[in-house]
Amino acid sequence: MAPKRSRKTSGRGLADPVRLRPMDEQGGELVVVIIETPKGSRNKYAYDTEQRIFALSKVLPAGMAFPYDFGFVPSTLGGDGDPLDVLVLMDEPAFPGCKLQCRIIGIVEGEQVGKRKKVRNDRVIAIEAANHSYARVSHIDDLGREFEHELEKFFVNYHSLSGKSYRILAVKGPHAGYKAVEAARRAARRDSRLAPDR
Repeated sequence: MAPKRSRKTSGRGLADPVRLRPMDEQGGELVVVIIETPKGSRNKYAYDTEQRIFALSKVLPAGMAFPYDFGFVPSTLGGDGDPLDVLVLMDEPAFPGCKLQCRIIGIVEGEQVGKRKKVRNDRVIAIEAANHSYARVSHIDDLGREFEHELEKFFVNYHSLSGKSYRILAVKGPHAGYKAVEAARRAARRDSRLAPDR
């Protein structure tokens, strides 16, 4: 016998993670991040808005893996036309679809070039709020220059797999990160497809 479905959820299914509220509901400065690809994975997952599932979008070559958890801030629209990207530093890898509360420590402003078209592709850097390993990190500068070089190397190699080039324009602190989230929220509000779920 099939399980009974309550009237509240009948026909609705799960919430669309692209349309969730982007900020902590308690009014703090934590942002909501939905993980697409966990740290250490060679598999790149992406949320398919039409089918409402996380799907495998590519596989990185042997010896290359995602250095941190990758996700997005819901109800935002970045310069590349997708929700604003976030790299999350945390104790253990998450999983595709996991909702996290994160504090922003900075942003890597970048530009990708493919087929003679330049597109801004910034990545917010955030720390999962309940983690221990990065508890004392409050600014991206606290991670040192090596962190920036690692990210640049990863993104250059990652984008080259798709025939694109990538370069870092600037690395800025938390204030710039929060401003980027707010700008991406405004861009999403202008796009009716990304209105937050109520």
